[in-house]
Amino acid sequence: MPKPPDLATEIATLSDLPIHLLRKRWNRTFNTSVPKGFSRDLIIRSLTYKTQEGAHGGLNQATKRKLRTFAKQLEADDKAAFDTGPNLKPGTKLVREWQGKRHTVIVLEDGFEYTGDRYGSLSMIARKITGTRWSGPRFFGLKNKEKKQQKGEQTDE
Repeated sequence: MPKPPDLATEIATLSDLPIHLLRKRWNRTFNTSVPKGFSRDLIIRSLTYKTQEGAHGGLNQATKRKLRTFAKQLEADDKAAFDTGPNLKPGTKLVREWQGKRHTVIVLEDGFEYTGDRYGSLSMIARKITGTRWSGPRFFGLKNKEKKQQKGEQTDE
């Protein structure tokens, strides 16, 4: 049985294929025809991604969760600007003291848990705690840390 080509070789050969063979490869890979308007470059990029995904696996759960959030935002308002928010790993605990009471939130794969209830965003939890509209990441002290890290400053951790 012949040895399959290595990933780099397989991807490199895509750019050398004529368009009719790229379309055939697309049909086999995605089990559908190439969408109208797809350029040669986009076909190659899509096939490259699918090849890499097959070799290394797909997106992790955190990325899928973030994409679902973006999709919901886009469905609600197609002109919405995306706030990528903090990149928190499931299991992370966020603690905030508010008016003498300690509040703990646990990051889940698909949202957040606070007082045994699930929420889709930190802002929903911040509103429940304070009774007013807040940026959830700001309320839990995540916005300032992100900005400092982007500027290369030290954070207190």
